Amino acid sequence: MYIKDNKNIVYDIEMQVSDTKELPERSRYYQGMIDLQLIDKGQYYKELNKSFIIFICPFDIFGKERHIYTFENICKEDNSILLGDGTAKIFLNANGTQDDVSKELKAFLDYVAGKKPQDSFADKLEEAVKEAKKNRKWRHEYMTLLMRDRENVEKGIEKGIEKGEEKLAKLIKLLGAENRIDDILKATNDKEYRQELYKEYHII
Repeated sequence: MYIKDNKNIVYDIEMQVSDTKELPERSRYYQGMIDLQLIDKGQYYKELNKSFIIFICPFDIFGKERHIYTFENICKEDNSILLGDGTAKIFLNANGTQDDVSKELKAFLDYVAGKKPQDSFADKLEEAVKEAKKNRKWRHEYMTLLMRDRENVEKGIEKGIEKGEEKLAKLIKLLGAENRIDDILKATNDKEYRQELYKEYHII
């Protein structure tokens, strides 16, 4: 989701289902893409909008059990000095255990984690989800995306079999069963990452 508010602050919000082990690098890429969209040739750099890149995750990529990890550019030699480039990257972890976010944000993250929090915003969100499921146009778009993802899975399996890589075909089937589409696409083209996934799934 790409949003610009009434103060011209830009938000790029991503829901990440599986840990692809590359979210920090992806946030860097997204930042570059945002900046390219925000400024034209000949404009002053100070015209760049303040921006936030936010990943909503049902897992903890940093392993510190926080609900929120916020990153801004600071001076390594003196942490009191901020670069002040107007960018921030935020990683939200729905499975955090620390008391480090507001009650409202905690309720939202609990909802993402599949829990049923007692919160008015979470209740409204639940109702919005129910309405979205009834929307035939949205359902059609969702099914179109789902079919496209399944086609990518099947293409990946065919690619693995064509190359005689039974291990790759097995890996893709396992990833597809868990709807790890991003991992499938990366695994078919990145040998090192594919080896990591082989170890994860104990494929010999």
